[in-house]
Amino acid sequence: MLKLDRVSVELAGTSVLRSVSAELHAATTVAVVGRNGAGKTTMLRTIMGLVPAKAGSVSLDGNDVLRLPAHRRAALGIGYAPEDRVIYPTLSVLENLRLPCEVLRLGEAEIRARLESVMRVVPQLKDMMPRSGAALSGGQGKMVALGRALMVGTRLVLLDEPFQGLAPVLALQYAEALGRLRQLQPDLCVVVTESNASLLRDIPDQTLTLERGALRPSIEMQAA
Repeated sequence: MLKLDRVSVELAGTSVLRSVSAELHAATTVAVVGRNGAGKTTMLRTIMGLVPAKAGSVSLDGNDVLRLPAHRRAALGIGYAPEDRVIYPTLSVLENLRLPCEVLRLGEAEIRARLESVMRVVPQLKDMMPRSGAALSGGQGKMVALGRALMVGTRLVLLDEPFQGLAPVLALQYAEALGRLRQLQPDLCVVVTESNASLLRDIPDQTLTLERGALRPSIEMQAA
């Protein structure tokens, strides 16, 4: 589905990704693990179109998407939940969830259908709907960011360090949400980055290790 071919990225003159190649398949949950500064966030931001690549290609079903802006990639079914959540404080949770779909000019019936789908995956969001983004805790913000990514991520969802800083109860709820996601949307490809691989437990089907901007061969994991 999504293929990275020898992707290299430089930020402020420093090489962050070094000829990274990987294939991300539908119906798979992929973990990208590595220490802080290894390049995990940069890898996701490059896929999403928020960071330019110096070399290489990123293709979706054989079509290079590197020249497409981020919103065009979202329109192709790629959703992204950044590590720092980026929840708009003056908007309600409902408005935060709807926003990417409205930017893509989806119809009201489609938006409502997607909201219902997200509520099945993350039922905790139902009670948060009227709250403002400013009223959320950090952990609640991560749940909202997950829901927002799912609103447009119909084919590929990128989750950057979702368990970082979560209290144990919220970490469990987040893991349960990912489990429901696999059941309800089995064809979806989910990519999760994490510094501490033990937090992922049995969530990933496949694990990729990123070290100093280079990707080590994948380790196949037993399915849960």
